[in-house]
Amino acid sequence: MRAIWKGALTFGLVNVPIKLYSAVEDHDAPLHQVHEADGGRIRYQRTCELDGEKVEYKDIARAYVDGERTVVLTAEDLKSLPAERSQEIEVVEFVPSDQIDPIMLDKPYYLEPDGKSTKAYALLRRTLLETDRTAIVQFALRQKTRLAALRVRGNVLVVQTLLWADEVREAAFPSLDDEPSVTKKELDLSAQLVQSLSEDFDPSKFSDDYQQELRTLIEAKLEHGDHIDTAATFGEPAEEEGGEVIDLMEALKQSVAARRKAASG
Repeated sequence: MRAIWKGALTFGLVNVPIKLYSAVEDHDAPLHQVHEADGGRIRYQRTCELDGEKVEYKDIARAYVDGERTVVLTAEDLKSLPAERSQEIEVVEFVPSDQIDPIMLDKPYYLEPDGKSTKAYALLRRTLLETDRTAIVQFALRQKTRLAALRVRGNVLVVQTLLWADEVREAAFPSLDDEPSVTKKELDLSAQLVQSLSEDFDPSKFSDDYQQELRTLIEAKLEHGDHIDTAATFGEPAEEEGGEVIDLMEALKQSVAARRKAASG
């Protein structure tokens, strides 16, 4: 895996240099649009609606339209925002794990300690487990401020982005206003059906049949020579050395003292 973000995980005065990796990947076979007659690749061009000219990606800015007015935001405008400059995943609070509604969970990322010492990383991981708490964190990724839940999966810290409160729609359906009557017999039969289908969840038992058949079809075409030659190469940037975590005990003591002072004063 290749890290997509590097920075530091901070809680109190403790600073843990980390690398962030996407924890999931799309297993769909990538398909491109081509001209059916000759297999030629179809590509989209960026054109300006005012002059009809092709526009290079480097010359494209972002814009907000409120209906009658358009505000153009340049790359420099966006880089000036505080979130863009931040290289920290900041723990803002610890909450009971069962208080996080699963509907708010978005994309998960793995955190790897980026340094010679992993003690602070291990300490936070163990603390979350033993207190049954989830850390709520904020950080910037791809020009956006993210709210996320920091939790433990195995021996790895996972940060899973959360939807903001105003992004979750209210489930207001008039059809559910009147509660239909359910008899005890119907409920008992339904419970029996649930019991007959009850299993321990094992995600490896399930597979994407469509994608498997699609890949089988592709392999068959390749074996029969029904293909067009293409060539592509990709490079990966070199990884840099990470920072070091120092004075862990002192940082913890000062953090606790600061929280107590804030609470009392």
